[in-house]
Amino acid sequence: MNVAVYPIDCSESILDGLLLAGATHVGAPELVPEDRTVNDSDLLLVELGDQPIRRLREVARIAEEIALPIVVVLSGDQLALIESTKGISDFVLSPVDPLELRLRVQRLTREETGGHLVAFKDLELNTLNYQATLASNPIDLTFMEYELLRFLVENPIRVWSREQLLSKVWGYEYYGGARTVDVHIRRLRSKLGEERASWITTVRSVGYRFG
Repeated sequence: MNVAVYPIDCSESILDGLLLAGATHVGAPELVPEDRTVNDSDLLLVELGDQPIRRLREVARIAEEIALPIVVVLSGDQLALIESTKGISDFVLSPVDPLELRLRVQRLTREETGGHLVAFKDLELNTLNYQATLASNPIDLTFMEYELLRFLVENPIRVWSREQLLSKVWGYEYYGGARTVDVHIRRLRSKLGEERASWITTVRSVGYRFG
């Protein structure tokens, strides 16, 4: 996933969020549709900063000429400015939460490529609406239960330590400790049911494996 970022000297938290999303980011020297950095990217991220009017005008021009998901980062007092700007796919308020940015970027790039369904046997996860079904029946998952299950389904066979799962799924050093992973795994097994709970295997002294 290639993300064009404007301006080049954007906030550090934006770069942290893109790193969590597994994105390769490149600073766009100009906010114009002719710029190769913008043209060759899967998504454009624009921080409005102290020049919101000019940058929104340039965003609108890019949206007219290129079919490209565009995310803007803005302050709360700039929200009214984006109501009439066409082409904005999503926005994130500053100061940016890297985890939130990761989720929004991943959702948009999956939607753009159409890869929004993740499946294992009779389990299906829709990454656009965060719904999960088992044998076509909805499963009631919390947000983090869903994120953990999605990660495991997308990364089967390999054994993941609790610390790795905290980093990959929660996206930061979670102060609740590794027990948080155990609690969520236990809840997932319960919601998958007795027949399917064995999909998630405990590897003693290491962590968990799916599949």
